[in-house]
Amino acid sequence: MLLNNKTLNSLTFERLPEVENPKFVVFCDFDETYYPHDMDESKRNNMKLLEEYLYEQGSNGHLVIGWVTGSSLESIIEKMKKGSIQYFPHFIASGFGTEIAYFNSNGITLTDQRWEEKLDNSGFAPGKIDEIIDLLESDYGVFLQPQTQLGTSKYKFNFYYEKQNEVVDTKSLKNIKEIAEQYQVGVNINRCNPLAGDPEDCYDVDFIPIGTGKDEFVKFILGKYDLRRENAIAFGDSGNDLKMLKAVQHGYLIQNATEEAKKAHSMLVQGEYSIGILNTLKHIIN
Repeated sequence: MLLNNKTLNSLTFERLPEVENPKFVVFCDFDETYYPHDMDESKRNNMKLLEEYLYEQGSNGHLVIGWVTGSSLESIIEKMKKGSIQYFPHFIASGFGTEIAYFNSNGITLTDQRWEEKLDNSGFAPGKIDEIIDLLESDYGVFLQPQTQLGTSKYKFNFYYEKQNEVVDTKSLKNIKEIAEQYQVGVNINRCNPLAGDPEDCYDVDFIPIGTGKDEFVKFILGKYDLRRENAIAFGDSGNDLKMLKAVQHGYLIQNATEEAKKAHSMLVQGEYSIGILNTLKHIIN
């Protein structure tokens, strides 16, 4: 599906109330945090409870919420349809924060000039990624398999690294980080989560522009709303959310988070998915 303003505005999802000067901003990973891939009636009911709360808090001018995810906007919309999600959030940062969409009563804005300038000035280019992949294969024997299920983006390239053994993996992942740094490209490396549709025994390897990523996007949005990190809340479930959680004062893993993430971050909510998010928001905001 080709997404543009006309296509997006034709969708039937509703908008949360606009909030010009929120007291809080909420950043939420999408896959396996806000959206459970094994959606059932109980989880769908919990989702509705969360959406009702978000609408109420938006109506009172208390908060804005956005999804910060590695998935593409096209993929997110398909999952929203599948999960019977009623509302768009106030913003979606897809492609690990490399693309932004804002949703309000007047329609949808698919660009943010300040953020676009940051990306354009990063020096990121597809040719660099090709060179990195070729160099890793030819000089280090490290093979990365392209991902396709997250969608494509000119500022995000996703690969899988298949686990070998501890010694080889430690060396290979170190090589990936060093070569990316050599080419001045940002890279996120985390163990895959099969619940989110990833293969077993693999690592996610995501190349993005330096100065972007979930944590940098948090800082950008806080500046946009003139809020401090004390007024920011974030939720995630996996290793690629940890920097985002640490960029705010109230950063939580949900109860169904991966074991890898739980070992690295101690702040854990009570409850899975929507109900864990809802309980925590009520505790902080009310």
